[in-house]
Amino acid sequence: MDIATQMIMFAAVVENGGFSAAARDLNLTPSAVSRQIGQLEDRLGTRLLNRSTRRISLTEVGRAFYARCAEVSQSVQEAESLVLNMVDHPQGTLKVAATVAFAKAQLLPLLPAFLADNPDLKISLDATDRVIDLVEEQVDVAIRFSEQIDDSSVVSRKLATNRRVYVAAPSYVAANGMPRTPDDVANHNCLRISTVEAWNTWTFDDGQGDQSSGPIRLPIKGNFEANSADAIYYAVLAGVGIARLSTYLVNDALAQGRLVRVLPDYADETSDILAIYSNKRNLSPNVRAFIDYFAEKFGPVPPWETDRAA
Repeated sequence: MDIATQMIMFAAVVENGGFSAAARDLNLTPSAVSRQIGQLEDRLGTRLLNRSTRRISLTEVGRAFYARCAEVSQSVQEAESLVLNMVDHPQGTLKVAATVAFAKAQLLPLLPAFLADNPDLKISLDATDRVIDLVEEQVDVAIRFSEQIDDSSVVSRKLATNRRVYVAAPSYVAANGMPRTPDDVANHNCLRISTVEAWNTWTFDDGQGDQSSGPIRLPIKGNFEANSADAIYYAVLAGVGIARLSTYLVNDALAQGRLVRVLPDYADETSDILAIYSNKRNLSPNVRAFIDYFAEKFGPVPPWETDRAA
């Protein structure tokens, strides 16, 4: 047995006034406790306790040694209490990563209520579209899309289906016309996202299931790309071109007439919005509370889809 454990056991013997009482406190047999104290004395090369048939007493060395053992025992109890309190309810700092557009449009508006429900918790948000390493960057939980996940070691939980639609500003349509078929899109300026190449192959699905070869998939090209859907959103509002964007981002602009649907019979529902974390064993209350809260808010039908305004 290591010396730290023996020191804690020695402190228990002194504080309980004997081996039997200490054994009950430690859930051990008196003989086991006595044997460990004997081994501790052998290790130190000195007697710590005076023993008689009726009582024990500290030697001078034992008295000085007990003071240190009591400090160790107290520190261990405090450390254990700290951990137990931390796993009892969400507290401390939760580091969250989320894509820029989703963080601004959907995550941040809900954070005040979440933090009000968890007053001992602090959020550190990294709003970014770059590839992240959960372990290396000590990110507790990240919100990402299916196409961004290439690490089989992470654990994921679906928050919502990510329905994407094709949109343009009225000014762009007035100047360049409206595509009538998916093939027509090849003749238009399409806005690209530079961070995930898979996002630049657009999937056109009319939801009817009668396309002979399944959904139509077309690589797109154009004279503008950006590393964030948020930047693409503002570029399409400015009339730069046609974009494929998530309904969580564009539904308000569509309802207000600032954007119009291009090929409104088609959408892309091949992607999910996911919460990912590095390990599900002993999942912390902080991560569990965050994921449970947003899974409830975003599912089974996300709030931006409730009226299917798009």
